[in-house]
Amino acid sequence: MPGPHRRLPAVHRILEHPSIRQQVESGRVARQEAAACVRQVLDELRALPPDRLEQTHTSPDAVAERAAACIQIRQNERLQRLINATGVILHTNLGRAVLSGRAAERVAQAVAATNVEIDRNTGRRSRRGVRAESLLTRLTGAEAALIVNNCAAATMLALQGTAAGKEVIISRGQLVEIGGGFRLPDVFRAAGVILKEVGTANRTRIDDYRQAITSETGAVLRVHRSNFRVSGFVSEPESRELVSLCREHSLPFIDDLGSGCLTDLRPVGLQEPVVSDRVAAGADLVLFSGDKLLGGPQAGILLGSAERIDALRQHPLARALRVCKLTLAALEATLEQHLAGDAFAAVPALTMLAAPAADIRRRCEQIVCRLPKSSWQVTVEDTRCEAGGGCLAGQTIPGAAVRITCDHPQQLLRALRTGPAGILGRIENGGVLLDLRSVCPDDDRLIEQELRRLMDSSGSGDL
Repeated sequence: MPGPHRRLPAVHRILEHPSIRQQVESGRVARQEAAACVRQVLDELRALPPDRLEQTHTSPDAVAERAAACIQIRQNERLQRLINATGVILHTNLGRAVLSGRAAERVAQAVAATNVEIDRNTGRRSRRGVRAESLLTRLTGAEAALIVNNCAAATMLALQGTAAGKEVIISRGQLVEIGGGFRLPDVFRAAGVILKEVGTANRTRIDDYRQAITSETGAVLRVHRSNFRVSGFVSEPESRELVSLCREHSLPFIDDLGSGCLTDLRPVGLQEPVVSDRVAAGADLVLFSGDKLLGGPQAGILLGSAERIDALRQHPLARALRVCKLTLAALEATLEQHLAGDAFAAVPALTMLAAPAADIRRRCEQIVCRLPKSSWQVTVEDTRCEAGGGCLAGQTIPGAAVRITCDHPQQLLRALRTGPAGILGRIENGGVLLDLRSVCPDDDRLIEQELRRLMDSSGSGDL
């Protein structure tokens, strides 16, 4: 290769560079992956025209520095622990609900061989998820329960298992779009049922449902608008009205709650339907998520009569949508904490929702007062937070954040995100906000330490 490209060092030479060899020997990165990063960097340099490939780019130190940056980018792609200081409690991109300590312990135990499908009392094969299903029925009053991998899967199984090839009636105002661009009409098509809209975007009456029922009707579906709110000139039938109409015509009524609130949130100033109330209203199937207001792992939960749940359990799709032992372990532990009556104290999602704003502000003040003086302006700011994750639409909660005003807020935000602690915040009015409502109190010290580190590394306090 002509010109300066001949000066590029060989792959093995860069792998022996101290900065790369140390990462390989410490086990931080596999040698094969480090070699792939080195080759990527060398390929990028070879693609440069000779007049742009300066000698400083071809030295072993310069190539090793680029390779180390490439390794860091790949390391950041691995699933790893982050601190959610965005103020959004159930952040979909961060895995929604933070598991409780007890749930995490049970997951750690479940990595070994487990009794996921064996009855220890008899030694015979048992049904997967039987313990979690039993807890769900005790908590909600439902006859039976079934657990799949998310609420979209629960909706698809319910539709296909009850109304395949037939029409399913739904209010036009409930045709929601869920995360990732998935729309409810798409789920209908994938489930093999025919969408039949009734009413308007803001008003649907019980007569609209009644007039839509024909011999081709397979079910009536109600979807809770958990990720947006319609206000003003609006109306829709209550669950009991729809239950009565469906029983009159021998049709199943499916109530998709989405957010899955097991606990009345009115004591903390929030409004959300409670699962047990919808079960008591008589819905044939009630569906909701496990990783939202329940505060557990990702899962889709179906509640209903023993006959209907058993029919869905036998459906071929149920096997494809089943959950693993780790999910069941986390879900069992979370449900046990709800059953014990200490969910607000033990389940992080509910603890964060219920925390008094004054307590959160006090935590912010403690961090700020312990930080050294710098050219950054670090203060405490009152905020409004969201539950997130498609829950409690339009309802905000007072909170507080550590506000950092500096010359380069975007650089600070990136440094926090890619640093050892992995802290995610947000920029608002030109400053970086680290909102503590969505942060577990045990992580406050890590935030303080990371801010100290960045202040020290930046010298004057400016990045």
